[in-house]
Parts: sequence; C-alpha cells; structure tokens
Amino acid sequence: MSTASIERKNRRVGLIALIVALAMLGLGYAAVPLYDLFCRVTGFGGTTQRATMAEAVEAQKQAQNAGVRTISIRFDANTAADMPWTFRPRHVTDTVQFGERDMAIFEAKNLSAVPITGTASFNVEPEQAGKYFNKIQCFCFTEQTLKPGEEVAMPVLFYVDPKALDDPNMKHVEQITLSYTFHRTR
Repeated sequence: MSTASIERKNRRVGLIALIVALAMLGLGYAAVPLYDLFCRVTGFGGTTQRATMAEAVEAQKQAQNAGVRTISIRFDANTAADMPWTFRPRHVTDTVQFGERDMAIFEAKNLSAVPITGTASFNVEPEQAGKYFNKIQCFCFTEQTLKPGEEVAMPVLFYVDPKALDDPNMKHVEQITLSYTFHRTR
C-alpha cells in the first residue's frame, strides 16, 4: 500500500470522525427543544398543552355532544428554596366539566425587601392526563416580577379535553393535579 493511499484513507477517516462529531454537537443543542416538543405533543411527564380560545370553544361543543361529565382538579403550589415568596392556590380543588373552560386563581406575595422575578414550572398528574389538560392563558407562560411586599392574583384559564373520555388510560382517573413551582429568575 502506497503512502498516498494511506493518506487518503486517513483523510477519509478524519472527515467521517469530524462529521460524526459535528452531528453529535448538533444533536446536543437540539436535544432540549426536541424533548420539549415531544413532551408538549404527547403530554409525556405530565406536560400540559397550550390551547387557543377557538380550540377551547370547539372542545366545549364536543363536550356538549358527549353529555355532562365532571372531573376533580386539585391545585398545588410550591416555591423553590431560594424564592422568598408565598405562593398558593385560592381554592385547593375544583370540579369541572370536560370541555368547559374554567379559571383557577393563584396568589403570590414577595416577602423580601427587593423586587424578585420568578418563573413557574408546571406539570400534571397523573402523567396520562397531561395531553388532555389544556391551558389557554397562564401566568406560567411569562416571567413574573413582584415588588417588595407586593401581592398579586394570577389566573390560569384551562379546560380538560373531552377526548380524555375515550382514552382507556384515563378510565379510572378521578382527579387531576395541576402543580406549579416558582423559581427565582437570575
């Protein structure tokens, strides 16, 4: 084997290794948005869905055709250890009709002497309910800044998709828990 053919093979192996390394780097950067998209589409891990008002109206029409069925919703509120806020739901539970829009109110108060900005992470339990729990408007879609001592009411407008009634995995689900945790934004 000649020196020229060995150099060609080495260049080819080096090029393949470079392409593989770049592909792995690209996948590393794409992993978070791809995982987020996967969770939103499938409801994996209790990820809720975002809905428009038009989608909520359509779900309400579907629910009227399916008859009146209700489900209990439990609201849970937490703060991260470094978050000097109180945060709680105004009502811990609510009973809602499938497809009907409903509103939950959460209350937050900044206990510190400085303005604090936070963002809320959320999930739904049981996990299989995530793909049917649709939020139309939510304080969790944006960062929230509270001045020292400021107290605010934060609404969540949501509905539970009546398609859940046709899912065998939802057959024995009697209560859905919507949980939020506020984290301090740096």
